[in-house]
Amino acid sequence: MISPAGRHCLRWSIFCRVVDNFGDIGVCWRLARVLAMHHERHVTLWLDDLETLHRLCPALSPQDDAQQLEGVLVRRWVPPFSDVGKDDVVIEAFACELPQQALEEMAARRPPPVWINLEYLSAEQWIEGCHRLPSPHPSLPLIRHFFFPGFTDGSGGLLREPCLIERRTAFQAAPASRNDWLRTRLGRTPRADALVISLFAYEQPLIGELLRRWAEGERAIEVLVPEGRVLPDIARHFGRNELPVGACVQDGALTLNVIPFSTQDDYDRLLWACDLNFVRGEDSFVRAQWAARSFVWHIYRQPEDAHLMKLEAFLDLFLADAERSVAEAVAGFWRAWNGMGDAAAAWPAFAAVLPAFAAVCRTWSQAQATRQDLATALLEFSETGV
Repeated sequence: MISPAGRHCLRWSIFCRVVDNFGDIGVCWRLARVLAMHHERHVTLWLDDLETLHRLCPALSPQDDAQQLEGVLVRRWVPPFSDVGKDDVVIEAFACELPQQALEEMAARRPPPVWINLEYLSAEQWIEGCHRLPSPHPSLPLIRHFFFPGFTDGSGGLLREPCLIERRTAFQAAPASRNDWLRTRLGRTPRADALVISLFAYEQPLIGELLRRWAEGERAIEVLVPEGRVLPDIARHFGRNELPVGACVQDGALTLNVIPFSTQDDYDRLLWACDLNFVRGEDSFVRAQWAARSFVWHIYRQPEDAHLMKLEAFLDLFLADAERSVAEAVAGFWRAWNGMGDAAAAWPAFAAVLPAFAAVCRTWSQAQATRQDLATALLEFSETGV
C-alpha cells in the first residue's frame, strides 16, 4: 500500500450494519455529520437499515436508495459499489465486513484508499497496543488499519463536534433554557427540588423494585423515558400492557413520563437538562459524558459476559481519582444496574453521593475535552499515516 502521507482526503465512505438498535448507526451517523458539516468532506454512508436511521433523523426517507441529508449522501447497502473506487478513505464500522465488489474497487484504485476498521469504544488497556495496527488483506493489495476510540491519549479519542462543550455550557448556565425545554416535553416544569432523571436502557425485568423505592422516597423524582426497550418492563410494574408516548404516571414521590424518541441534537438537550442520566450502548454513553451530569451506563451484553470486563475497565479509569466512598457507591449501583446485584438496594448509597458524583462527572468531561476528538484523529491518520 502506498503511504497516505501528504494526501488530502476529501472523499469518504462509511459502511455500517445495524446490530445494536441505535448504537452502531448512532455513532456512524454522528461521525458522518461531523466529517461533512464541520470538516467539509464528501461523505457517503452505506447502511443496511434505513428505518432505524429514520428514527434518529425523521427527514430521511426509508424508501429511497440514495439521498442527501445534512451534508451526507446516505445510500442503501446494495450493489453497485463502483463509487467506492473513487474514495480516499473507507471506514468499515465495527467489523461489518465490506462487500467483495467494494474491496475490488478499492484495490483497483491508485493509490488505494485508506481502509480503517473503526472498532467499538473500550477503556481496556490492551486497545492502545492495537490502535492503528495494520492488517494486510490476504489476497488483495489492501491494508486495513484498526482504529480504537477511547479515553486515553494512546487511543483515537471520543466523538465530539466543534463547539459542543460551549453549547452545552450555555444551555446549562441558563435555567430558563432548561425549564423551557422541559416544559415543551412535559407540558409543565418539574418541581424545583425534584431529581430529574432520563431513563434510556435495555430490558430491565427487575426495574419495578427500583421504581417502587423511588415512589416511596422522600424526594420528588421526575423520570423522562424515551421510547425504547425498557418500556414494557416499566409498564408491567404499573400493571399496564403498554405506556404510549405522552403517558404520565404518578406514584408517590415518583412521576414518570414517556417522551418521544428524539433526534441526536434533541437527545443532547435531554441529557443536559436532567440531573441524572441512565444511558445504554455506546453513542448515548459518550453523549452522557459530554453532558457533564451524573450518569449510569447500561452496557450492551456480550457472550460469556465479556461486557463485564469492559464495564470494570471503564469504572477503574473513570473513578480513579474519586473519593473511596463515592467510587464504591457509584460502582456498586452501576454493577447492580448491569445485573450484578440489586439496583433498588444499591440506590440509597448511590443517591447519597450524587452531589459528589456530579463533580466527578464534570471533572471527567473537562479532562476528556482536552484530548483530540475522534473525527480529527481519523482525519490526521488518513492524511499523515500517524
